[in-house]
Amino acid sequence: MALPKANRLKSRQDFQAVFREGLRRHSANFTLRALKPSSANSSSLDTASKTQLSTLIGVSISTKVSKKAVVRNRLKRQITAAIGQILPKLAPGWKLVVIVKPAAAETKCVSQQFLQELEQLLAQTEVLNGHS
Repeated sequence: MALPKANRLKSRQDFQAVFREGLRRHSANFTLRALKPSSANSSSLDTASKTQLSTLIGVSISTKVSKKAVVRNRLKRQITAAIGQILPKLAPGWKLVVIVKPAAAETKCVSQQFLQELEQLLAQTEVLNGHS
């Protein structure tokens, strides 16, 4: 299951901004880069459009993870499926990039383990509503 279009981080400038200014959190299989919603941008928006700001998420998998595109694509599908389950719990306005480490391909991780790791990383960065 792919992420909804409204929640996809697509532009190169957005990725670069997250890498340049975002918070970093690490786990065994992932590195999470998270950019808080800027107060300068939100002050210029009215309250109706503030509530419709969605969290944008991108997944980055290098060829260092695996030389085989089949493996990288399978990992990306598993991660986006896990993110899709977490999506309703996320605070609005954040820009997130999930970077996959080579350990994710070596260990035969299942989606449930990815889900738990992502939830921990998102709770550490306080992106989850309620910070569970």
